[in-house]
Amino acid sequence: MTNLSTSANTALSVDDQITALAHLIADAADDRKAGDITIIKVGEVSSLADYFVIATGFSKVQVRAIAGAIEDKVEETLNRRPRHLEGMNDGTWVLVDYGDVVAHVLMPDEREYYNLEAFWAHGEQVPFVAKPN
Repeated sequence: MTNLSTSANTALSVDDQITALAHLIADAADDRKAGDITIIKVGEVSSLADYFVIATGFSKVQVRAIAGAIEDKVEETLNRRPRHLEGMNDGTWVLVDYGDVVAHVLMPDEREYYNLEAFWAHGEQVPFVAKPN
């Protein structure tokens, strides 16, 4: 589990803080049993964000729960709220935007159709190991 307490966070460089945020988001998604969690470092190929965290939810309820868990964990750990949140009403693709890191939580059909990993294939894949069930 990623530990980013506020006092420990101040000792990290800005790049390390952003990387830790991406892992914190992935951990939150994993806590809600998201599938196929992928972290892509896109900052060198895009000005949209430094990282994308992509995860699959297997129902609309789970997609919303994963997005909610991301919001809660980041707020509890870093006292940060997302800059933008989109898709909670529909629940097939929720985007949680923290500026430096953007989380995409998608249903399987949407994830397959939009194939964000292929679109951002020129970004570096960052290893993430989900907790065992």
